[in-house]
Amino acid sequence: MSVAIDEGGPAAANPMSDVLALCDAAVSAARELLTDARRSVGELVLAGDKVSGDLLEREQHAAHGLAWTATYVEALAQMAAYAARMSEDGRFGELEASLTRIAFAEYLAQLSGGIAMSQGETIRPEALGLSPHALGAFRQNDAVRSFLAHGNTAEARATIAALLTQLEGAATYGDTGLEETYEAMRDEMRRFSDSEVIPHAHEWHLANAYIPLDVIEKMSALGVFGLTIPEERGGLGLGKESMCVVSEELSRGYIGVGSLGTRSEIAAELILAAGTSEQKEKWLPGLASGEVIPTAVFTEPNVGSDLASIRTRAERDGDIYRITGQKTWITHAARADLMTVMARTNPDEKGYRGLSMFLIEKPRGDDANPFPADGMTGGEIEVLGYRGMKEFDVSFDGFEVPANALLGEEEGQGFKQLMETFEAARIQTAARAIGVAQNALDLGLRYAQERQQFGKPLVAFPRVADKLVMMAVEIMIARQLTYYAAREKDQGHRCDLEAGMAKLLAARVAWTAADNALQIHGGNGFALEYPVSRVLCDARILSIFEGAAEIQAHVIARRLLQS
Repeated sequence: MSVAIDEGGPAAANPMSDVLALCDAAVSAARELLTDARRSVGELVLAGDKVSGDLLEREQHAAHGLAWTATYVEALAQMAAYAARMSEDGRFGELEASLTRIAFAEYLAQLSGGIAMSQGETIRPEALGLSPHALGAFRQNDAVRSFLAHGNTAEARATIAALLTQLEGAATYGDTGLEETYEAMRDEMRRFSDSEVIPHAHEWHLANAYIPLDVIEKMSALGVFGLTIPEERGGLGLGKESMCVVSEELSRGYIGVGSLGTRSEIAAELILAAGTSEQKEKWLPGLASGEVIPTAVFTEPNVGSDLASIRTRAERDGDIYRITGQKTWITHAARADLMTVMARTNPDEKGYRGLSMFLIEKPRGDDANPFPADGMTGGEIEVLGYRGMKEFDVSFDGFEVPANALLGEEEGQGFKQLMETFEAARIQTAARAIGVAQNALDLGLRYAQERQQFGKPLVAFPRVADKLVMMAVEIMIARQLTYYAAREKDQGHRCDLEAGMAKLLAARVAWTAADNALQIHGGNGFALEYPVSRVLCDARILSIFEGAAEIQAHVIARRLLQS
C-alpha cells in the first residue's frame, strides 16, 4: 500500500491526519523488509531446507538481529491494530494518537538505521544482508517517509509531555484498549498495591525481607493464584489477558509481589497439561487458593539455559525415586510446599530425552532452617534486586520421593512438559516487565514535576520531558504486543514466537525506563532511600530470567527461519 504525501495544499498542514492508513502502509513496508531479511539471513544459516545449529551460532549477530527486526515489525503491527480498534470504538484520543505516531516514527527509524539489541550491540540493516534496493524501497516508502519526517517531532513530544503531567498518578498513560472487565480488574489490583504493597515495598527490599504471609493471604482472597486455573479445579477460569493485567499492577507495586504468581502459573500449567487425575486433584485446588506455595527447580550450576545438560539424577528403586544433584537460582524455595523438579531419569539418554519432571512435596521452612527434610539442604543467594521471595541453592542427596510424584507418571517427558509452560510464563514475564516500567515512569514523572532546578520543574526541560514521553510510548508498544500474545494463547493458538517477542521487548523497555527514571532523579536516584534505586535493580533481572535475551533472540530466529 502506498500513501501519497501532499507537498502543498491543505493536507500538508497536517501530514499525519490519516494516521490509520499510514500505519497500515508502514506495516506493509516493514513486513516486506522483514521478508527480505529472512531470505538473506536464511542464506547464511540454512543447510538445505533446515537451520544448521553451527551456522546459526556462527551468524548470531545477524540471526539475533533478525529476531529483533521481526519483534519490531510485529510490535508495529499490533500498534496499528490497536489504533484501528480504538478508532472504531471512538476511544482514539489525542494521547493515544500521539503515542501511536511516535511509536511508528521511532521504530521505523530504528528499522531503517539500527536497532539496539543491548547497550553495546546495534544491528544495522546492512548486517542482515539486505540489498540496497530492498533497503532503499523501505526508506522511500511514502508512509515510512511521512512518519520519519512528521511523527517524532519536538512538538509531538511536547504534546504528550503536557498530557502526562495532567495524568500523574493515572492507572495508565493512554487507553490500553482493553475491555471494561479487565480495566475494573486493573483498578482492583491497583488499589491493593496502593494500600498493601507500595507503602512497604522499599522497606522489604532494603531489609531483604520476605513478603509477609498476610499479604500473600490477601492476594489469595483476591483470586490472584487461581486466575487461569479452571473453575472445576478451584480457580477462576480466566484467560491470560487477565493474568497480564494482574501481573502488571502487582509488579508496578513491587516486582516480588507481581512474581508470586509466576511459580503458581508454571506449576498449574505443568499439572493441567500433563498431570494424572490424582495429581490434578491433589495439587490444583491448593495452588488456586494460594495455600500451596510452589517453586520451580530447573536450573543447575554451570547449566543455565542449557537444560539439555541437566545432571541431577532420579533413580528408581521400587516405589520411590532417589534424587541426587544440585540446583540453583530457586526462587521462594524455603517457603515452598511444592517443588517442580527437573531430573534425569535415564542417564544413558543424553540431552532432553532422559529428563523427567517431578512434583515434590516439601515441608515449609524459614531462614533458620530453609529445608527441613532429610536429603535436602541449601542456602540463600544474596541478590541486587528481585527480593521478597529470596533465591536459593538446593542440593539433593538421595532425597526420596514416591514414584507417583513423577508428573504424568511417565519418564522422559520432562522437557516437553516444561516447554508447554513457556508461552504462558513468558507472557507473564512480559507483563511483569510492563509493570516495572510503569513504576519507573510513575517515579520519574512525579520527581520531574516536584524537583525544581534553575527556577522551574525538571519536566520543563525538553530532554527530561522527552525521556518520560519515550517511556510512555514504549510501554504502550510493549503492552499491545504482550496483550496480543495473551489473546493468541487464550484462543488456543501456538504463540511461542509472539510470547518470546513480547518478553524480549518488554524486558528491554523496563530496563530503559528504569535507567531513565534514575537519570531524571540525578544523584538522588543513586541513593538507596529513593525507590527508583530499587526499580533499577529489579528491572535488570528481566532480560535474564525466563530465557536470557540472547537465548530468546536465538529461539525466535530459529523459529522464523524454520517456518
